[in-house]
Amino acid sequence: MYYYDFKVVLQEVPGEISLCFSISGCNLRCEGCHSPFLWKEGNGNILTEEIYTTLLNQYKNLATCVLFMGGEWHETELITMLQLAKKQNLKTCLYTGEKYVSEAITKQLTFLKTGKWKQKIGGLEKTNTNQNFINVKTNQNLNYLFSKN
Repeated sequence: MYYYDFKVVLQEVPGEISLCFSISGCNLRCEGCHSPFLWKEGNGNILTEEIYTTLLNQYKNLATCVLFMGGEWHETELITMLQLAKKQNLKTCLYTGEKYVSEAITKQLTFLKTGKWKQKIGGLEKTNTNQNFINVKTNQNLNYLFSKN
């Protein structure tokens, strides 16, 4: 599994300081995608367990969540990474353009954002979006947390 970049983000998972990994190889190719460089499999660097755990340890006691922008197409590797995060008591989140992901992945998640990007209707901050941000345990839709009102 290749990651294009790594960032510490504050807005993608409300109330959390998230370690964000952008995974390359997305085949959805949403019109208006802000990250078309993620379409090509192999862009970036291999996300090894060693690199990953080094980053988790580097941000220990600072970050509260690990966020993957994509990667569900690498199910086994993604599950391993999510399990490693959970072992460090971090919350976990996946942003996907798919409507659903496998139950095996969902079991490892705290939060899940689903829904293809549709430029005409917008993202999570819009009331008429097709995207959903949910708390996996409660199945509660948390889109309201992205509202600017």
